[in-house]
Amino acid sequence: MRKVTGIGETVYDIVFRDGQPQAAVPGGSTFNSMISVGRCGIPASFLSEVGSDKIGEIIKDFLTYNGVSTASVNTLPGKTPLSLAFLNENDDAEYSFYRDSYDKHPDFTYPELEKDDIVIFGSFYALNPKVRPQVRSFLEYARSREAIIYYDINFRPSHKKDLGECWDSIWENIEFADLLRGSHEDFHTLFGIDDAAVVYSEKIGGKCPHFICTRGSDPLEIFDVGGFRKEYPVGKIKTVSTIGAGDSFNAGIAYAIVKYGITRDMVCKGLPEDLWDKFTACAQAFSADCCKSMYNYITPQFGEDMAL
Repeated sequence: MRKVTGIGETVYDIVFRDGQPQAAVPGGSTFNSMISVGRCGIPASFLSEVGSDKIGEIIKDFLTYNGVSTASVNTLPGKTPLSLAFLNENDDAEYSFYRDSYDKHPDFTYPELEKDDIVIFGSFYALNPKVRPQVRSFLEYARSREAIIYYDINFRPSHKKDLGECWDSIWENIEFADLLRGSHEDFHTLFGIDDAAVVYSEKIGGKCPHFICTRGSDPLEIFDVGGFRKEYPVGKIKTVSTIGAGDSFNAGIAYAIVKYGITRDMVCKGLPEDLWDKFTACAQAFSADCCKSMYNYITPQFGEDMAL
């Protein structure tokens, strides 16, 4: 079976509602995606870093338990980052992060990639100057192996102050990507543009062939290099927490690529509507399942039901 590899940060999320802690779980944007992938039985690897503390051990054990290889997770001297997530009345979260600062980050040990394997990356970790050389090097390796590269921009407003030193890396990441996802909030923060069609025509389309723009509970839009464009409504569900919803959406796309035998050549040429319909159905199902619990990923039972 084809493999999915992610690269991103790890944190330990403590989730609050009404000022009281409700859950404490391992997290991180790409980390969440990889847990969902692993729970479906798809071979998975994760490139990341943890501290040399008890939380770091918990996170590595959690990855292993959920079928994700930790062979490329580096252990740094110090504490694993903590994230405090404060849920509002709409079950959306505001975050505060607490982390040690490291001047040097070791290179990663790369898992073996084969043609048409899938790589997921994104968020500020993919832009952070302190680890940017390692991220770029891995993306160059993934491109040389003809893997399908999926980039989730996931650029939070709290990092807007860092845009000046991040622009080159953002555009470089977009050019690496075969598939690009972002929320309308991402593009408002980056470009001051809310219209997905304008973002694609003026910013994204000439650099990345496929663009997925999500809008929370509003319809998402897909733009394809072949000229395809379509809106997909989002089903109404009772949410417990939206933390990890987008990350699970990304896992659903990776799952669909494996399930339906999508190759990089197919992606580059443009996908027909029926395949986009299947992609979207998987991604939305993964996201919806995540929203029904306090956790950042699909439930183990959903993973068993969807196992390939």
